[in-house]
Amino acid sequence: MRIVIVGDTLLDRDVHGTVTRIAPDAPAPVLDEETVHERPGGAGLAALLAAAHGHEVALVTAIATDAAGARLNELLTAAGVEVYALPLPGSTPEKIRLRAAGQVLLRLDRGGPPQPPGEAPAAVLELLRDATAILVSDYGRGVARHPELRAAIEESKAPVVWDPHPNGPPPVPNVRLVTPNEAEARRLSGDAGHGSGLSTAQRAGHTLRQRWQAGAVVVTRGAEGAVLCQGSPTPLVVPVPETSGGDTCGAGDAFATAAAVALANGALVSEAVAAAVDAASRYVAGTGGIAELKGQNGSHAVGPGANGRGPGAGGPGRTGQEPSAGRQRTVGDGPGRIGADEAGRLAAEVHARGGTVVATGGCFDLLHTGHLATLRAARALGDCLIVCLNSDDSVRRLKGEGRPLTHQDDRSRLLAALDCVDAVVVFDEPTPEPVLTWLRPDVWVKGGDYDTLPETEVVQRWGGQTVIVPYLDGRSTTKTIAEARRR
Repeated sequence: MRIVIVGDTLLDRDVHGTVTRIAPDAPAPVLDEETVHERPGGAGLAALLAAAHGHEVALVTAIATDAAGARLNELLTAAGVEVYALPLPGSTPEKIRLRAAGQVLLRLDRGGPPQPPGEAPAAVLELLRDATAILVSDYGRGVARHPELRAAIEESKAPVVWDPHPNGPPPVPNVRLVTPNEAEARRLSGDAGHGSGLSTAQRAGHTLRQRWQAGAVVVTRGAEGAVLCQGSPTPLVVPVPETSGGDTCGAGDAFATAAAVALANGALVSEAVAAAVDAASRYVAGTGGIAELKGQNGSHAVGPGANGRGPGAGGPGRTGQEPSAGRQRTVGDGPGRIGADEAGRLAAEVHARGGTVVATGGCFDLLHTGHLATLRAARALGDCLIVCLNSDDSVRRLKGEGRPLTHQDDRSRLLAALDCVDAVVVFDEPTPEPVLTWLRPDVWVKGGDYDTLPETEVVQRWGGQTVIVPYLDGRSTTKTIAEARRR
């Protein structure tokens, strides 16, 4: 399996030192240099990330015949990356950061304005056509615009992941996955950003997918995870699996690289996005096996909730912050949040404060880890989570005689005792439409692999939106019951 990465490569240099005084001739701190670290940036970082995990990696880039270019070739080759360098007029771009006490004091850019690279050799075009997967890591300096490269990428049978740049060209048609962060998606789509960040990501993602004729667009949202827009109008929202306060620069490269590797291994796009969110989160946390690279690539570091490209730091939603309404609860105080009065009061409080009300629904007959994953992912999307619970009669109509195994009062108490659930309301109707019409949540969440949700039309009446969150394979009440009966 060979991963081919195409894009602009930079030489990143970090100069670390200490500041103890101000210059006598100017109001500027004096940095006493202690150490210097050099590494490939841009598409070069993506290549290092893939190679560090044992994959065969080829990098198609443009490098000038200067000292910086020679150093890039040395670093990449030492990491096991096969370099296919197109001629680059002028100088190799460099980004030099002066750092003290973990902070960047100044960044110096070298290399001048972008210059179009020279002609692509036949070996490069053949490499692209025979790739297992292709990642285009565009940093806006011209490699992604190269006509011959674009034609070869479009002709390739390999899955293509395209990490775009606002100053770069659009992806070629029929790319499997495009990975802008939220700020890039807004700029590229022209979306003004009205409404919540989630709704903006959904609108922009669908707009760009249609405009670019892409199979899917995933909009990364820093600590809020990623929003995957495919053919269905209902997006898949993948939360960040762990909390981290690490430096997020380079997280977007980790995300795009992991997605390309997953697709090369035959994963579905949704599976590739889940793997990419996990990889970017571990990268930020410094647990991805390449800690020496983490946080060293700051190119066009944009995105809400993050200093770099990609999902960024933090955990799902507002982990560690007080919700805008209600209270942080612990297991055992659930009964005070059960019933229509409590659910309605909570929704009103959150809406009055300008917060986001999230609702989800289901039978929750035997509570298992799959339910918990869905509930936590749903809670991360707003300021409170209200569970709309099927009554015993409703479950019986849906599941047949013998269900539910657990009475609705006990199911309500168990759900309300979870710290990710803020209120529970029981409904007896065949569908949750009546209770949704009354609660008017901003976001309606379901866990699973639905193409569409029947509640979408209802929720859109008041400007709400529906989303899908991933579910855990192999976890279901029906399977649990069947397994218990076999024993």
